[in-house]
Amino acid sequence: MIPWVPLARAAIPGTQQELCLYRRGEQLEFSIQISGYISELMNSRMHASEDALAELGCAVIAGRPAPRVLIGGLGMGFTLAAALKALGPSSVVTVAELVPEVVEWNRGPLGACAAFPLGDPRTRVHVGDVAELLRRGHANYDAVLLDVDNGPEGMTHHGNNWLYSPSGLAAAQRTLRPGGVLAIWSATPDTRFTRRLQQAGFRVEVQTVRARPGKGTRHTIWLAHRTHSAAVIPARAPQQERRQRRAQR
Repeated sequence: MIPWVPLARAAIPGTQQELCLYRRGEQLEFSIQISGYISELMNSRMHASEDALAELGCAVIAGRPAPRVLIGGLGMGFTLAAALKALGPSSVVTVAELVPEVVEWNRGPLGACAAFPLGDPRTRVHVGDVAELLRRGHANYDAVLLDVDNGPEGMTHHGNNWLYSPSGLAAAQRTLRPGGVLAIWSATPDTRFTRRLQQAGFRVEVQTVRARPGKGTRHTIWLAHRTHSAAVIPARAPQQERRQRRAQR
């Protein structure tokens, strides 16, 4: 077996864990893992479901003039590349990446895997938490694509739990334009999260996709549509959110 060669490590802000970048062989095969976990977080040979996240999400907004898309999680750049491929020349795609080094990895040899989508003039980069953009946004995006964990719970960063909470989903509603879509990638299905999306006022589709074209592990993508008639919940102040959580205990 060809061994993996460690290339770089990067601290995950707000945690004691690190992202670890590896390369194997002479081909462009890369792996990113979280320190302390045996399984991979992502592999450059298995990205069909990351492509599908962008393809399915962007198909919903096809034909809109100058669409704006927000991607949570740069990873190896495959979702960003697929979104740029699906959208026209007047689109703008903002990718939020929590770990600054991941952005630098994608500007280096890792970027060749997805053909350097950070170099596309339609790309904007926000180095920071995607939650920051969701909290302050109001009808800013036609689509929000989230691939920051292995499912609807904080794995890489416990603060990500907010993204999948009722408050986080309400923020996603506010940041979407009418008829927009929130698309979320997951390694596994989760019927409770499907119900949570529905309770937040989204019209929900659940898609099963493969890690490789036509084969490989099955992954889940939620397409949560903001309907034109959806009632948008006003933002709560942080202290209001804390009081609400205490009351629910």
